[in-house]
Amino acid sequence: MKVYMLFALLQLSMVEQKFQAASAVTVNNYISVGGSNSTLLVKLMRSLLSELKKTNVGTCPKVAKNCYDVLQCGGKQSGVYSVNPDGKGEFQVYCDQKTSGGGWTVIQKRKDGSVDFYRGWNDYKNGFGDLKGEFWLGLDKINRLTHQVKNRLRVDLEDTKGKGAYAEYDYFAVASEQSKYKLGIGTYSGTAGDSLSGHRNFAFSTKDQDNDANSGSCAVLYKGAWWYTSCHGSNLNGLYHHGQHKSYADGVNWSAWKGHNYSAKKAEMKIKPANIKRK
Repeated sequence: MKVYMLFALLQLSMVEQKFQAASAVTVNNYISVGGSNSTLLVKLMRSLLSELKKTNVGTCPKVAKNCYDVLQCGGKQSGVYSVNPDGKGEFQVYCDQKTSGGGWTVIQKRKDGSVDFYRGWNDYKNGFGDLKGEFWLGLDKINRLTHQVKNRLRVDLEDTKGKGAYAEYDYFAVASEQSKYKLGIGTYSGTAGDSLSGHRNFAFSTKDQDNDANSGSCAVLYKGAWWYTSCHGSNLNGLYHHGQHKSYADGVNWSAWKGHNYSAKKAEMKIKPANIKRK
């Protein structure tokens, strides 16, 4: 009996690890590994696994649609994962599994100025950079991520002294290329101030495609690519000036935070399903 109990506990440990990583596999498949030798073992395994299921938080889909799905399937470490938000093909994303409960799909990151963000339409459409460093995920991918599931947006900022601030919006979506990737944005909360609501319903503009409301080109004037109005309250794809700069509004700016003459040392934009409770 002691041998059976020890074997059962070893089997349960294996089941728990596999269940957290891929709950789509059936209970019977796991039990069949060692349960045929003992009716008692089968009953014990079923009972313990039933309790495990009750305590497991969330469910693990067969295919991760976003980083929250990755988190539910055991991907608790921040890093690069594959997702398929709409069944149209996988692509890689960087998942932030630490900030505010984790489950954030990062769509933009600035941290050291190593990547040139003053680029044209096709680069912003398809994405560029290094997912483990600085990058823009790509408007087509962001559209796919926000088209099927209602998302919220979080913007994390850090100054040159290491002091951070954040802005959250309870709704975030990017339309298709046909609609010039028009911005949908909800209600603000946070500590950085609201520098994005004013861009609501505006199309995306780059240096080679001007869709803003200015008689000139905001992207050219302020050396970035954004949902410019005429022109901006934020410019997170602007030049990496690393702190205070003399030039006006052409840096990694979030005006409600530190004005148009301060460029963030770090900036991250990340999204998460809107129905997930905040932590």
